[in-house]
Amino acid sequence: MKTKTKKTKIIKRILAAFLLAAAAAALYFATSNLIITASTDSIIFDLDEITGPEEDCDCIIVLGCGIRGDSPSPFLSDRLDTAIDLYKRGFAPKLLMSGDHGRENYNEVGVMRRYAIDSGVPPEDIFMDHAGFSTYETMIRAREIFGIKKAIVVTQSYHIARSVYNCRAMGIECRGVRAVQGPYTVHPWNYVRESIARSKDLIWCIIKPAPTYGGERIDIHGSGEVTVD
Repeated sequence: MKTKTKKTKIIKRILAAFLLAAAAAALYFATSNLIITASTDSIIFDLDEITGPEEDCDCIIVLGCGIRGDSPSPFLSDRLDTAIDLYKRGFAPKLLMSGDHGRENYNEVGVMRRYAIDSGVPPEDIFMDHAGFSTYETMIRAREIFGIKKAIVVTQSYHIARSVYNCRAMGIECRGVRAVQGPYTVHPWNYVRESIARSKDLIWCIIKPAPTYGGERIDIHGSGEVTVD
């Protein structure tokens, strides 16, 4: 009987510890999402809301979002169209295309560059970050490799708060612009995934781990053709 009572107490303690850990995780999850969304809300705009341009803005950062062969995905096309609109209206003199070029047969930033050139952007005004494998890596490399101090960040509404938060955490003064959305539906999973990513990036922005790849400094005020690979 005593053995059974002892086992019951152990099970209750394990269950209590599990519930406490789950409650702490839920609290952190909710708090981290609130911190990121609340702290960036006042500096995020729709394309027709943002004022400017500001003379000292270094560039417009466009985050990659998948390609289909030699064409950008619908999500990425919207980001590019919005960024190109801002560029042509004089909000910044350069575009930084940041995405995945970690494989020889997958060149996200190359597709982004060609799209911008086909839209009338001079090649010298387009920089490519070939190792922008995540939102966090895009922003830490924007500071450490490209020396960016002030920028506009363009991405979809579900992703914009984390992107701006990461950018500001790297010491870059920035504003966010929501990409004009085309005729497609953002899947609920995008919002779930984004909520989880916010919790991760809040920690990443505190401890600031090194990006996957470093590299020599590139002057964002020079010619973007030095980044052609």
